[in-house]
Amino acid sequence: MTLSHIAFPDRPVFLAPMEDVTDPAFRLLCKGYGADMVYTEFISADALIRSVKRTEQKLHISDAERPVAIQLYGREPDAMAEAARIAEEARPDIIDLNFGCPVKKVAGKGAGAGLLRDVPKMLDITRAVVRAVKLPVTVKTRLGWDEDHKIIVELAERLQDCGIAALAIHGRTRAQMYTGEADWTLIGQVKNNPCMTIPIIGNGDVSTPERARECFDRYGVDAIMVGRAAIGRPWVFAEMKHFLLHGTPMSPLTFDEQKAILKRQVANSIAWLGDERRGILHARRHLAATPVFKGIPHFRDTRIAMLRTESAEELFRIIDGIERV
Repeated sequence: MTLSHIAFPDRPVFLAPMEDVTDPAFRLLCKGYGADMVYTEFISADALIRSVKRTEQKLHISDAERPVAIQLYGREPDAMAEAARIAEEARPDIIDLNFGCPVKKVAGKGAGAGLLRDVPKMLDITRAVVRAVKLPVTVKTRLGWDEDHKIIVELAERLQDCGIAALAIHGRTRAQMYTGEADWTLIGQVKNNPCMTIPIIGNGDVSTPERARECFDRYGVDAIMVGRAAIGRPWVFAEMKHFLLHGTPMSPLTFDEQKAILKRQVANSIAWLGDERRGILHARRHLAATPVFKGIPHFRDTRIAMLRTESAEELFRIIDGIERV
């Protein structure tokens, strides 16, 4: 697959943009396990224009994680275009537009998935950003606002006409949020539409190597995007890439290897934020979601202790002491 000037291997697997998850430390970890492209957390155009420090920090990228996309969200064409010009100065490989975030504080204010109810403005934003920057511009969106308004097949054509380089589609409506099952049928329809010439990236419930292959084989997408399945399990990319290449499962990591990766993730988070307490707090989402400790009997008290400590030494001691029966 080729996206603008970027050549990817056959059947590439991308790390989806996730707020409070895809920081530089986690992106590099996923890259090390085979993610073919990574995305920043989504960045508010308005906050970026106002030079909000925490927002500007999200622009930090490194050559080690390339190709990398900076994702922006907002609700006004001029603001999004200006934010895209600022983001371009950080030298990402791609500028990505978030038209899919379903949370109320974003969609309810007319940004993210909220633009699925105002397609003309979505298209105005897209055209404005494409004109504003020299980098390739991509879009990530959903099937539509709700079950009665699944507009993605027509919308995909209109977004392509705006000049985007690729389109990522999450197989849910905004009304679904992250509940129910992702519907890949319409993603497949977009991909198989003869009017579409840009790469189509499928997203939603890609959580196992077997499902990854099915999405490529059944729906014909050019790439897949992995989101929540990578939280607390960055090696999922290695598992998927191995299965896609060889058709057989990768030899599973040992329990100790998995624990070591989680500890490295915490250490990387602390190093990135420059503060032990903040780094641990930031990594807790991964520790809470990881499947590594699933099924261990009488684990509740250990889990509580692991998620309460603010000391790296204590946290690592707890993790080292966990055993599988």
